[in-house]
Amino acid sequence: MTRRHELPVRPITEAEFEDWHRAMRVGFLQKPTLTEEQLQARRAEFVPGRLLGAFDGDRCVATFRSFAQEVTAVGGAYVPADAVSNVTVSPTHRRRGLLSRMMNQDLTAAKERGDVVATLIAAEYPIYGRYGFGAATTAAEWTVDVARTGLDRRWSGPEDGGRIDLVDAEDVRKLGPELHERLRRAQPGAVSRTELWWRINTGAARFGSSWTEPYYALYRSAAGEIEGLVSYESDDKWHGKQPQITADVNWLIAVTPAAERALWHYLCSIDWIAHVKTGLRAPDDLLPLLLPDPRAARLTMQADWLWVRVLDVVRALQARTYEGSGELVLEIVDAGGFAGGRYRLEASEQGASCAPSNQSADLTLDVADLAALWLGDESAVRLAALGRVREERAGAARSADALLRTSRRPWCPDLF
Repeated sequence: MTRRHELPVRPITEAEFEDWHRAMRVGFLQKPTLTEEQLQARRAEFVPGRLLGAFDGDRCVATFRSFAQEVTAVGGAYVPADAVSNVTVSPTHRRRGLLSRMMNQDLTAAKERGDVVATLIAAEYPIYGRYGFGAATTAAEWTVDVARTGLDRRWSGPEDGGRIDLVDAEDVRKLGPELHERLRRAQPGAVSRTELWWRINTGAARFGSSWTEPYYALYRSAAGEIEGLVSYESDDKWHGKQPQITADVNWLIAVTPAAERALWHYLCSIDWIAHVKTGLRAPDDLLPLLLPDPRAARLTMQADWLWVRVLDVVRALQARTYEGSGELVLEIVDAGGFAGGRYRLEASEQGASCAPSNQSADLTLDVADLAALWLGDESAVRLAALGRVREERAGAARSADALLRTSRRPWCPDLF
């Protein structure tokens, strides 16, 4: 057995991608091998320097990938991010500090590149807080009992003069990216999607072991403008001669409330559909209240989703907008050494400035808790009650909430 300190952690070469990929799949308890066609499709993810591996002899025993991303800050600004994914350590090599070494190497490179934050979707909650990541958005899923909604099952189209059309994958690859850009400009917490994302999610690039072609439905307003798009699948479940089929939504983009209403009503009007599973949605999604009986939408999952790690406090706080005016001096504790210090934030509806400060702090908090506050979802008052934020000035947590919280909750529609 190679001793712990001798295990090298380094960027992999393209020739090592197959071994790296096998180690990644083993770590996620997936079938270790893919077909040559699937492996070649995944080679599109290879970017020199962005895939790290730990090696015991010739065998890859830990994996880590990051890639360039943009995150939408409150107010619509795009912030450069280091998106972290494919993080595994083989079960034979746990508790050797391999993840810590890979994470530190990647975050150091991200800081040097000028990324403002790092992001990830955490498979397990306890892991990433120790690296300065904080849960910044929540995702929810509902299952709709169509018979209970109170909707007219004879519904034949939007009442607002718009229309819904079924389209194919080629249409989605052509029309989807611009529609998603409109969504993410308005949605704090949303992230950028690459051309490869659209290819994977329309079957043009086959990453998995199987592909089921979904249905795609497009909403156009009465003026003919494209405002919504949904991808969904269905099962084939019957009880005797009674259909109990579920429509399972892969993703739904709606840039107006009218589009959102029309697409959900469309899904609930399809013959034989008894249930609609919404897929991952914002925790304050309009869906339940778009139904005459909101109780027909049963909440089946709600959990942390996008995790954020702030690397540049000044740029992160200056990138977002604020609905009020005020000043805060924040003492940021960062064990990783990337973003710690004392900063003075001056904010108003016209913009914000942030700079290192020698003034007395109003609040002291860990960098992970700053991440939880940055997109406006978490409350400094709540964090203070939990002992995660310390008030150095009475009432400072309430002042922070008045500045930082948002009227609608942030949301990340993507898994990466």
